Amino acid sequence: MGLPLKIIFKGNQRVSDPLFWLGVSLLLVAVSLTALLIMAIPTLTELSNAARSAQKLFDTLEREVPPTLESIRLTGLELSELTEDINDGVKSAADLVKQVEDNLSNTQAQVSRLRQGTRRLSLGFQAAWQTWHRDRPQPKPSLTKRLTDED
Repeated sequence: MGLPLKIIFKGNQRVSDPLFWLGVSLLLVAVSLTALLIMAIPTLTELSNAARSAQKLFDTLEREVPPTLESIRLTGLELSELTEDINDGVKSAADLVKQVEDNLSNTQAQVSRLRQGTRRLSLGFQAAWQTWHRDRPQPKPSLTKRLTDED
């Protein structure tokens, strides 16, 4: 078996009593727990402060987030409406440009027809003018006039 534990206390006295060791163990446990509690007090204080700060943050978030989310939702809806309005405006502008192009094409066709008509009219007037002012041959005397002239 093992050697008996021999500790010298107060002038060569041996301490091998189990109650003594139980008391020493309890004293060491109490001292350790006291040291642990003394070291834990600042940590627990800081943890308490952090919990209070977190609670304040959560309260602020609870007050501020729902209106902010509602504002964001409304802004999204307004952006959707604006996008729709812009799309409608662009479509209207495209339709207007198409109408202007069609009207321009029609106007160009009418101007072309008008030029042709004016050219034809001008040529007609020129032909009429030339025909009107050209040297005309003497009209042939009528038969009765010729008979009277011969007498």
